[in-house]
Amino acid sequence: MTDVEEVFAKGGPLARALTGYAPRRSQQRMAARVADAIAERRSLLVEAGTGTGKTFAYLVPALLSGRRVIISTGTRTLQDQLFAKDLPLVAAAIGRPARLALLKGRANYLCRHRLLTATAQRALAGFEGGALEPIERWAAVTVTGDLAEVAELADSSAIRGAVTSTRENCLGQRCAEWSRCHVVAARRAANDADIVIVNHHLLLADLALKEDGFGDLLGSADAVILDEAHQLPDLVTQFFGVEVSSRQIEHLLGDARAELARRGGDVTITSMFEAVEAALTGARDSLPARGAAANGAARVAWNDAPVALETALDALADALETLHTGLAAVGAEPALAHCAARAARLAEVITRIARAREDEAARSIERDARGFGLSLLPFDVAPRFRAIVEARPCAWIFTSATLSIGEDFSHFSQRLGLASAETLQIDSPFDFETQGLLYLPKGMPDPASAEYLAAVLAEALSLIEAARGGAFVLFTSHRALARAAEVIRGRPEGPLPWPLLVQGSAPREQLLREFRELGNAVLLGTASFWEGVDVKGEALRLVVIEKLPFASPEDPLVKARIAHLEATGGNAFRDYQLPEAALALKQGVGRLIRSEDDHGVVAICDPRLVSRSYGRVLRASLPPLTVTREQDESRRFLAKHAP
Repeated sequence: MTDVEEVFAKGGPLARALTGYAPRRSQQRMAARVADAIAERRSLLVEAGTGTGKTFAYLVPALLSGRRVIISTGTRTLQDQLFAKDLPLVAAAIGRPARLALLKGRANYLCRHRLLTATAQRALAGFEGGALEPIERWAAVTVTGDLAEVAELADSSAIRGAVTSTRENCLGQRCAEWSRCHVVAARRAANDADIVIVNHHLLLADLALKEDGFGDLLGSADAVILDEAHQLPDLVTQFFGVEVSSRQIEHLLGDARAELARRGGDVTITSMFEAVEAALTGARDSLPARGAAANGAARVAWNDAPVALETALDALADALETLHTGLAAVGAEPALAHCAARAARLAEVITRIARAREDEAARSIERDARGFGLSLLPFDVAPRFRAIVEARPCAWIFTSATLSIGEDFSHFSQRLGLASAETLQIDSPFDFETQGLLYLPKGMPDPASAEYLAAVLAEALSLIEAARGGAFVLFTSHRALARAAEVIRGRPEGPLPWPLLVQGSAPREQLLREFRELGNAVLLGTASFWEGVDVKGEALRLVVIEKLPFASPEDPLVKARIAHLEATGGNAFRDYQLPEAALALKQGVGRLIRSEDDHGVVAICDPRLVSRSYGRVLRASLPPLTVTREQDESRRFLAKHAP
């Protein structure tokens, strides 16, 4: 018996450490393959069905290997769980202590230089009424500088941006606070650790931008394990692209003004600030209005913009270049020199986006109430990501519950250039056929019809009544969600007899906490609730999916990708739209059965799942739930398992 097998065996270290532990062959199988991949420095794709216990299945071989391992997660929440709970528990159980480090993005750490600037410029920054005082008190005693320690500081607080750095405004080694920098200290601890826990955003940002020597950290790793790896293709595309926003320009002007104010000001530079602001206004005025797209979205295609946009962007880039020259001439003070460099980089990015070829990448414009953003996203990131993997001779292990369509990993592997990677598919140990029903309603109207949403709500409300609450109703658009909330709240027969939670009314984590605690709530949500949500037990016993999650072909980025695939001889629906929808649907359905004791119904209202030939592909990607077309059967099942 190998070391890995012994750890997971009946009566083994995990059994002795965990109450109720029972060996699972699927978990042991995954752990053995991960151990082999680490030992032999191979790439491995693992789809581990819900309930496999994949976290321990990669933590155990990582610790047993005695090698340096980087673990990347999909969320900061999972980061914290691994660092504070799972890794210490497993390390203690198997008697393999290890030096652990938790490394977050710089936006999570206090920047002492930025705090000093904000403190000195309270009025200019708009921080009145003692808003900075809790941060100042905490800053004097914190060891880590992790803003998560400040309980009263909300994630959405504007103060966070004022007291943290970004890649653009960090002064690096030129900063007077470099020796006490919390980001530097966190990275130094990571360099010395055996196991480093990061998240995908941080990992990819550093890979793509070669920031602060993180490549050296990776270069010394024997293995990189990426959990929730299904998120990677879109994230890789994002980080290999470029973007610029009006907010970045406004922040640059604010930082430069603050630094100049500390020196006594400069009239010449002030006029340059005004020129950038005028050019920024000109660019904003040249953009399509919000909702100009056919679907009313805030994101619009580049080709929908007036011809004057290119001229306006040229003027904005020129104004930023002039500001760069002016700031550079003021003096060599690190903070001002860095502002000058930021102005030059912003000018370069604006020019790159404005002059990009249509066959090179997808360009889009996004507007909101606070400003605009321009983006350039490459169509094909596989060669660049493959080069990253091949340049680092370590094990690369990608795992998630949703990497394949049926038994085919090719969509995921091709998008990341991982065609040579080994694959392993492990089914969930849950008895889906007896634990749940997949209900496909008969007689539903066409999803494009005006009657469709009303029909969905009629089905949903009937099922919710039988389940006595405990339901997720998942939508594919914010518009449909808002209309559904309006209809449900305005029912002639009165409000629902169960608590109604609506996405957007409170932060996501707060809504989930309330949903779990209430036990009989009805939650209406869109994309962010389709994945990464784990509600075990009776609190969730019904999931209603309004429509198949095809990306809108009117979305500028989707439209550009479709056009590119068709122009290069591909089949956009077969190669892109259908597989993406299959993976998203798999995620949504996966919200229901989260433990061996869960029971419930998934209702997919979209008739195309049955009426269209591609429905077979979508159904093949789903767990083997018992299928029914009868509402009465679904209601009886729900009533049987309702609390």
